Amino acid sequence: MIALTVVTLGASAQLLYRISGRGLASPSYILGTYHLAPVSFVDSIPGLRQAMDECMQTYGELLTSQMANADSVALLQQAMMLPDGMTIDKVLSVDEMARLNAYMQKLLGMDLNNPLLAQQMGRMSPVALSTNLSLLAFVKKNGVPSGFDEYFQKESLAHGKGVGGLESMSDQINSLFKSMTLERQKELLMCQVDNADLYDEMTDAIIRAFFAQDIDAIKEAMDITLNNRCDSTPEEEDVMINNRNANWVEKMPNLMMLRPTLFAVGAAHLPGEKGVLNLLRQAGYTVEGVVE
Repeated sequence: MIALTVVTLGASAQLLYRISGRGLASPSYILGTYHLAPVSFVDSIPGLRQAMDECMQTYGELLTSQMANADSVALLQQAMMLPDGMTIDKVLSVDEMARLNAYMQKLLGMDLNNPLLAQQMGRMSPVALSTNLSLLAFVKKNGVPSGFDEYFQKESLAHGKGVGGLESMSDQINSLFKSMTLERQKELLMCQVDNADLYDEMTDAIIRAFFAQDIDAIKEAMDITLNNRCDSTPEEEDVMINNRNANWVEKMPNLMMLRPTLFAVGAAHLPGEKGVLNLLRQAGYTVEGVVE
């Protein structure tokens, strides 16, 4: 999905929401995050420090402390690779490889004709290559991210509180790297390569919307389409966003009943009819934006 227009940021900006009702003795909270935001932004979110103090455990999409262990790293690396004996130049046509190399040359100052880069990235699947190139593009423009999502679980542990993840590493790997055919992965990689400036616009629009603390503007940026094969299909939206939202909302009631919980998940999961906020309301909870 590509942002073709400048996002208009809403006047009532909100990233943090209080969850109450349905028998909860104390409220819980849900925070929409941007995984690449700086930790310093925490103090710009109204009510967040108080919410962190009130909550007795913190849950993210994943249990972040497990992401760096050897088993998880090996699982992720395996999921990101093409089958044995395959390299990206065997997946793409000669013309597609030329376009990919031109894109990488502009982004990195080198391409897959460089033996070292080919060794590092040449065996990645198209979706893994796309993910890594997006991250490198962000770092080139904005610097190395400082672990925004991890911060909340680290703070919880530092204060003797619990932490957890709403899904496992395997769950997330299946959604991100194993849910598409190789042909569809290739198609979306070339969409990124051929529409690099527009993809940059989308990323910039999402970043602006996040720092304006406007989840509706984030959704607006993500929902703008090119009306061609570069757009996500409804089935892909379900795998990446909607099904995961529904699975999380099934788990959240027991966690909130056990103790007040701060949920810190990607802001794109909060808004919309199938977003976490609406699903919680449909489940009978009162969900209100936190203001100071």
